[in-house]
Amino acid sequence: MRAPAFWAAERGGVAAAALTPFSWLYRLGARSHAALARPSRVERPVICVGNFTVGGAGKTPTVLALAALLAEEGIRPHILTRGYGGSQRGPLRVDPAQHGADAVGDEALLLARAAPTWLCRDRPAGAAAAVSAGADLLLMDDGMQTPGLAKDCCIAVVDGGAGFGNGRLLPAGPLREPLASGLGRAHALVLIGVDREGALATLGSHDLPVIEASLVPGNEVRALRERPVVAFAGIGRPEKFFETLVESGCNVIARHAFPDHHRYKPGEIAAIVDYANERDAVTVTTEKDHVRLPPDAKAMVRTLPVTLTWRSPSEPRELLAPLVERCRSG
Repeated sequence: MRAPAFWAAERGGVAAAALTPFSWLYRLGARSHAALARPSRVERPVICVGNFTVGGAGKTPTVLALAALLAEEGIRPHILTRGYGGSQRGPLRVDPAQHGADAVGDEALLLARAAPTWLCRDRPAGAAAAVSAGADLLLMDDGMQTPGLAKDCCIAVVDGGAGFGNGRLLPAGPLREPLASGLGRAHALVLIGVDREGALATLGSHDLPVIEASLVPGNEVRALRERPVVAFAGIGRPEKFFETLVESGCNVIARHAFPDHHRYKPGEIAAIVDYANERDAVTVTTEKDHVRLPPDAKAMVRTLPVTLTWRSPSEPRELLAPLVERCRSG
Protein backbone atom coordinates (compact mmCIF):
# COMPACT_ATOMS: atom_id res chain seq x y z
CA MET A 1 0.00 0.00 0.00
CA ARG A 2 0.96 3.66 -0.29
CA ALA A 3 0.90 5.65 2.93
CA PRO A 4 -2.01 8.13 2.96
CA ALA A 5 -1.08 11.78 3.19
CA PHE A 6 -2.82 12.30 6.52
CA TRP A 7 -0.42 9.88 8.21
CA ALA A 8 2.26 12.55 7.87
CA ALA A 9 -0.02 15.43 8.84
CA GLU A 10 -0.36 17.13 12.20
CA ARG A 11 -2.48 15.39 14.85
CA GLY A 12 -6.15 16.23 14.63
CA GLY A 13 -6.79 15.75 10.91
CA VAL A 14 -10.36 14.84 10.00
CA ALA A 15 -9.43 11.52 8.37
CA ALA A 16 -7.21 10.50 11.28
CA ALA A 17 -9.88 11.40 13.82
CA ALA A 18 -12.52 9.42 11.94
CA LEU A 19 -10.31 6.32 11.95
CA THR A 20 -9.26 6.58 15.60
CA PRO A 21 -11.95 4.14 16.87
CA PHE A 22 -10.50 1.52 14.54
CA SER A 23 -7.09 2.24 16.05
CA TRP A 24 -8.52 1.32 19.45
CA LEU A 25 -9.68 -2.01 18.01
CA TYR A 26 -6.26 -2.56 16.44
CA ARG A 27 -4.57 -1.90 19.78
CA LEU A 28 -6.96 -4.24 21.60
CA GLY A 29 -6.28 -7.01 19.08
CA ALA A 30 -2.52 -6.55 19.34
CA ARG A 31 -2.67 -6.64 23.14
CA SER A 32 -4.76 -9.80 23.12
CA HIS A 33 -2.39 -11.48 20.67
CA ALA A 34 0.62 -10.60 22.81
CA ALA A 35 -1.08 -11.73 26.02
CA LEU A 36 -1.95 -15.14 24.58
CA ALA A 37 1.45 -15.73 22.98
CA ARG A 38 3.96 -18.14 24.49
CA PRO A 39 7.27 -17.12 22.90
CA SER A 40 9.51 -19.97 21.81
CA ARG A 41 13.18 -19.81 22.74
CA VAL A 42 16.03 -21.28 20.72
CA GLU A 43 19.56 -22.11 21.83
CA ARG A 44 21.12 -19.28 19.84
CA PRO A 45 21.01 -15.52 20.43
CA VAL A 46 18.21 -13.75 18.57
CA ILE A 47 18.51 -10.14 17.43
CA CYS A 48 15.38 -8.47 16.07
CA VAL A 49 15.65 -5.39 13.86
CA GLY A 50 12.24 -3.72 13.75
CA ASN A 51 10.56 -0.36 13.93
CA PHE A 52 7.56 1.38 15.43
CA THR A 53 5.90 2.35 12.14
CA VAL A 54 4.84 0.65 8.94
CA GLY A 55 6.84 1.32 5.82
CA GLY A 56 10.51 1.52 5.05
CA ALA A 57 12.47 2.85 7.99
CA GLY A 58 15.67 1.12 6.85
CA LYS A 59 15.42 -2.27 8.55
CA THR A 60 16.92 -4.29 5.71
CA PRO A 61 20.06 -2.10 5.29
CA THR A 62 20.47 -2.26 9.08
CA VAL A 63 20.27 -6.06 9.07
CA LEU A 64 22.84 -6.20 6.26
CA ALA A 65 25.19 -3.90 8.19
CA LEU A 66 24.82 -5.96 11.37
CA ALA A 67 25.43 -9.19 9.43
CA ALA A 68 28.67 -7.72 8.08
CA LEU A 69 29.73 -6.59 11.56
CA LEU A 70 29.04 -10.03 13.04
CA ALA A 71 30.94 -11.74 10.22
CA GLU A 72 33.95 -9.56 11.01
CA GLU A 73 33.77 -10.93 14.55
CA GLY A 74 33.82 -14.49 13.23
CA ILE A 75 30.12 -15.09 13.93
CA ARG A 76 27.93 -16.91 11.40
CA PRO A 77 24.55 -15.16 11.44
CA HIS A 78 21.49 -16.54 9.70
CA ILE A 79 18.71 -14.12 8.77
CA LEU A 80 14.98 -14.70 9.28
CA THR A 81 12.50 -12.83 7.10
CA ARG A 82 8.77 -13.10 6.58
CA GLY A 83 9.18 -12.86 2.81
CA TYR A 84 6.55 -10.18 2.34
CA GLY A 85 5.21 -10.17 -1.21
CA GLY A 86 6.23 -13.78 -1.87
CA SER A 87 4.02 -16.83 -2.20
CA GLN A 88 6.10 -19.25 -0.11
CA ARG A 89 5.47 -19.74 3.60
CA GLY A 90 8.61 -21.66 4.57
CA PRO A 91 10.67 -22.46 6.40
CA LEU A 92 12.69 -22.16 3.20
CA ARG A 93 16.35 -21.30 2.75
CA VAL A 94 16.43 -18.62 0.08
CA ASP A 95 18.56 -19.24 -3.00
CA PRO A 96 18.82 -16.15 -5.28
CA ALA A 97 19.86 -18.40 -8.16
CA GLN A 98 16.69 -20.46 -7.83
CA HIS A 99 14.02 -18.26 -6.26
CA GLY A 100 12.39 -15.13 -7.63
CA ALA A 101 10.69 -12.21 -5.94
CA ASP A 102 7.25 -13.68 -6.65
CA ALA A 103 8.18 -16.69 -4.51
CA VAL A 104 10.20 -15.19 -1.66
CA GLY A 105 9.76 -11.40 -1.87
CA ASP A 106 12.29 -8.73 -2.71
CA GLU A 107 13.93 -8.28 0.70
CA ALA A 108 14.74 -11.99 1.05
CA LEU A 109 16.71 -11.94 -2.21
CA LEU A 110 18.82 -8.99 -1.07
CA LEU A 111 19.46 -10.51 2.36
CA ALA A 112 20.42 -13.89 0.91
CA ARG A 113 23.30 -12.28 -0.96
CA ALA A 114 24.88 -11.38 2.37
CA ALA A 115 24.15 -14.33 4.68
CA PRO A 116 22.08 -17.53 4.84
CA THR A 117 18.48 -16.36 4.82
CA TRP A 118 15.33 -18.20 5.81
CA LEU A 119 11.86 -17.27 4.65
CA CYS A 120 9.49 -18.18 7.47
CA ARG A 121 6.00 -16.97 8.22
CA ASP A 122 6.35 -19.11 11.35
CA ARG A 123 9.37 -17.52 13.03
CA PRO A 124 10.03 -20.29 15.60
CA ALA A 125 10.03 -22.89 12.81
CA GLY A 126 12.44 -20.78 10.78
CA ALA A 127 14.68 -20.29 13.79
CA ALA A 128 14.80 -24.03 14.42
CA ALA A 129 15.70 -24.68 10.78
CA ALA A 130 18.48 -22.09 10.90
CA VAL A 131 19.94 -23.54 14.10
CA SER A 132 19.90 -27.02 12.56
CA ALA A 133 21.78 -25.61 9.57
CA GLY A 134 24.59 -24.24 11.74
CA ALA A 135 23.63 -20.69 12.64
CA ASP A 136 25.65 -19.09 15.44
CA LEU A 137 23.12 -16.27 15.83
CA LEU A 138 19.76 -15.30 14.34
CA LEU A 139 19.00 -11.89 12.83
CA MET A 140 15.32 -11.10 12.37
CA ASP A 141 14.42 -8.63 9.64
CA ASP A 142 11.24 -7.18 11.17
CA GLY A 143 9.12 -8.94 13.76
CA MET A 144 9.41 -6.59 16.70
CA GLN A 145 5.64 -6.78 17.16
CA THR A 146 5.59 -10.56 16.57
CA PRO A 147 5.73 -12.34 19.94
CA GLY A 148 6.15 -15.93 18.72
CA LEU A 149 9.96 -16.00 19.03
CA ALA A 150 11.81 -14.79 22.13
CA LYS A 151 14.38 -12.08 21.40
CA ASP A 152 17.62 -11.34 23.20
CA CYS A 153 18.05 -7.90 21.66
CA CYS A 154 15.50 -5.64 19.93
CA ILE A 155 16.83 -2.79 17.79
CA ALA A 156 14.28 -0.23 16.64
CA VAL A 157 15.11 1.62 13.43
CA VAL A 158 13.92 5.21 13.09
CA ASP A 159 13.85 7.05 9.75
CA GLY A 160 15.03 10.56 10.55
CA GLY A 161 13.27 11.95 7.48
CA ALA A 162 9.85 10.58 8.40
CA GLY A 163 9.79 10.27 12.18
CA PHE A 164 6.51 8.92 13.55
CA GLY A 165 4.09 10.78 11.28
CA ASN A 166 0.96 11.99 13.03
CA GLY A 167 1.74 9.83 16.07
CA ARG A 168 -1.39 7.69 15.79
CA LEU A 169 -1.92 3.94 15.60
CA LEU A 170 -3.00 2.09 12.47
CA PRO A 171 -5.17 2.86 10.57
CA ALA A 172 -5.39 6.45 11.80
CA GLY A 173 -1.61 6.79 11.59
CA PRO A 174 1.54 4.83 10.79
CA LEU A 175 2.32 3.47 14.28
CA ARG A 176 2.28 -0.31 14.74
CA GLU A 177 2.05 0.08 18.50
CA PRO A 178 2.15 2.85 21.11
CA LEU A 179 5.66 4.27 21.39
CA ALA A 180 5.76 3.59 25.13
CA SER A 181 5.23 -0.15 24.69
CA GLY A 182 7.76 -0.34 21.86
CA LEU A 183 10.39 1.51 23.88
CA GLY A 184 9.77 -0.88 26.75
CA ARG A 185 10.95 -3.82 24.63
CA ALA A 186 13.74 -2.08 22.70
CA HIS A 187 17.39 -2.32 23.70
CA ALA A 188 18.64 0.37 21.32
CA LEU A 189 17.54 2.77 18.58
CA VAL A 190 19.20 3.21 15.20
CA LEU A 191 18.54 6.68 13.79
CA ILE A 192 19.06 6.76 10.03
CA GLY A 193 19.74 10.18 8.59
CA VAL A 194 19.12 13.59 10.09
CA ASP A 195 16.30 13.77 12.64
CA ARG A 196 14.25 16.26 10.63
CA GLU A 197 10.91 15.41 12.27
CA GLY A 198 12.06 15.57 15.89
CA ALA A 199 11.61 11.84 16.45
CA LEU A 200 13.99 11.67 19.40
CA ALA A 201 12.23 14.58 21.08
CA THR A 202 8.90 12.80 20.56
CA LEU A 203 10.27 9.76 22.38
CA GLY A 204 11.00 11.88 25.43
CA SER A 205 13.42 10.84 28.12
CA HIS A 206 14.68 7.28 27.88
CA ASP A 207 17.90 5.50 28.66
CA LEU A 208 18.19 3.61 25.38
CA PRO A 209 21.39 4.05 23.39
CA VAL A 210 20.85 5.90 20.09
CA ILE A 211 23.16 4.71 17.32
CA GLU A 212 23.34 7.15 14.42
CA ALA A 213 23.77 5.93 10.87
CA SER A 214 23.28 7.03 7.27
CA LEU A 215 22.59 5.43 3.91
CA VAL A 216 25.55 6.03 1.60
CA PRO A 217 25.18 5.51 -2.17
CA GLY A 218 27.67 3.29 -3.97
CA ASN A 219 30.24 4.35 -6.55
CA GLU A 220 27.64 3.78 -9.27
CA VAL A 221 26.37 7.28 -8.53
CA ARG A 222 29.38 8.81 -10.32
CA ALA A 223 28.19 7.55 -13.70
CA LEU A 224 24.65 8.70 -12.96
CA ARG A 225 25.83 12.30 -12.62
CA GLU A 226 26.85 12.35 -16.26
CA ARG A 227 23.30 12.22 -17.68
CA PRO A 228 19.80 13.27 -16.65
CA VAL A 229 18.07 10.70 -14.43
CA VAL A 230 14.53 9.32 -14.48
CA ALA A 231 13.96 7.60 -11.14
CA PHE A 232 11.27 5.26 -9.90
CA ALA A 233 10.78 3.32 -6.67
CA GLY A 234 8.20 1.18 -4.94
CA ILE A 235 9.52 1.16 -1.38
CA GLY A 236 8.15 2.33 1.96
CA ARG A 237 9.18 5.92 1.32
CA PRO A 238 10.18 6.50 -2.34
CA GLU A 239 11.02 10.12 -1.55
CA LYS A 240 14.03 8.91 0.42
CA PHE A 241 15.48 7.32 -2.72
CA PHE A 242 14.82 10.41 -4.81
CA GLU A 243 16.42 12.62 -2.14
CA THR A 244 19.51 10.40 -2.11
CA LEU A 245 19.93 10.86 -5.87
CA VAL A 246 19.57 14.64 -5.66
CA GLU A 247 21.88 14.94 -2.66
CA SER A 248 24.45 12.87 -4.58
CA GLY A 249 24.53 15.43 -7.39
CA CYS A 250 22.21 13.72 -9.90
CA ASN A 251 19.95 15.74 -12.20
CA VAL A 252 16.62 14.02 -11.54
CA ILE A 253 14.19 15.13 -14.27
CA ALA A 254 11.32 12.78 -13.37
CA ARG A 255 10.21 10.78 -10.32
CA HIS A 256 7.74 7.91 -10.27
CA ALA A 257 6.56 6.65 -6.88
CA PHE A 258 4.82 3.28 -6.55
CA PRO A 259 3.39 1.46 -3.50
CA ASP A 260 5.77 -0.59 -1.37
CA HIS A 261 6.55 -4.04 -2.85
CA HIS A 262 4.77 -3.05 -6.09
CA ARG A 263 4.80 -5.76 -8.76
CA TYR A 264 5.78 -4.00 -11.94
CA LYS A 265 4.07 -4.71 -15.24
CA PRO A 266 6.09 -4.65 -18.48
CA GLY A 267 4.06 -1.72 -19.77
CA GLU A 268 4.82 0.43 -16.73
CA ILE A 269 8.56 0.00 -17.13
CA ALA A 270 8.42 0.43 -20.92
CA ALA A 271 6.70 3.80 -20.51
CA ILE A 272 9.29 5.04 -18.03
CA VAL A 273 12.23 3.81 -20.12
CA ASP A 274 10.79 5.33 -23.30
CA TYR A 275 10.39 8.67 -21.55
CA ALA A 276 14.00 8.53 -20.41
CA ASN A 277 15.34 7.50 -23.83
CA GLU A 278 13.54 10.39 -25.52
CA ARG A 279 15.46 12.77 -23.24
CA ASP A 280 18.80 10.95 -23.37
CA ALA A 281 18.35 10.14 -19.68
CA VAL A 282 19.14 7.03 -17.66
CA THR A 283 16.45 5.08 -15.81
CA VAL A 284 17.34 4.26 -12.19
CA THR A 285 15.71 2.39 -9.33
CA THR A 286 16.63 0.73 -6.04
CA GLU A 287 18.13 -2.73 -5.67
CA LYS A 288 14.96 -3.80 -3.90
CA ASP A 289 12.84 -2.70 -6.86
CA HIS A 290 15.18 -4.18 -9.45
CA VAL A 291 14.62 -7.76 -8.28
CA ARG A 292 10.87 -7.25 -8.85
CA LEU A 293 11.20 -6.07 -12.46
CA PRO A 294 10.01 -8.23 -15.34
CA PRO A 295 13.03 -10.22 -16.65
CA ASP A 296 13.16 -8.35 -19.98
CA ALA A 297 13.19 -4.97 -18.22
CA LYS A 298 16.11 -5.55 -15.88
CA ALA A 299 18.80 -4.81 -18.47
CA MET A 300 17.17 -1.46 -19.28
CA VAL A 301 17.23 -0.12 -15.71
CA ARG A 302 20.21 0.74 -13.56
CA THR A 303 20.32 0.48 -9.78
CA LEU A 304 21.85 2.67 -7.12
CA PRO A 305 22.97 0.46 -4.22
CA VAL A 306 23.09 2.08 -0.78
CA THR A 307 24.98 0.89 2.29
CA LEU A 308 24.22 1.71 5.90
CA THR A 309 27.26 3.38 7.48
CA TRP A 310 27.62 3.83 11.25
CA ARG A 311 28.59 7.26 12.51
CA SER A 312 30.55 5.54 15.29
CA PRO A 313 31.24 1.86 14.43
CA SER A 314 32.22 1.14 18.01
CA GLU A 315 28.63 1.73 19.22
CA PRO A 316 26.94 -1.23 17.47
CA ARG A 317 29.93 -3.40 18.39
CA GLU A 318 29.49 -2.52 22.05
CA LEU A 319 25.77 -3.26 21.84
CA LEU A 320 26.35 -6.70 20.34
CA ALA A 321 29.44 -7.59 22.39
CA PRO A 322 27.57 -9.70 25.00
CA LEU A 323 25.86 -11.73 22.30
CA VAL A 324 29.09 -12.17 20.36
CA GLU A 325 30.78 -13.45 23.52
CA ARG A 326 27.85 -15.79 24.14
CA CYS A 327 28.33 -17.26 20.66
CA ARG A 328 32.04 -17.75 21.24
CA SER A 329 31.52 -19.45 24.56
CA GLY A 330 29.14 -21.93 23.02
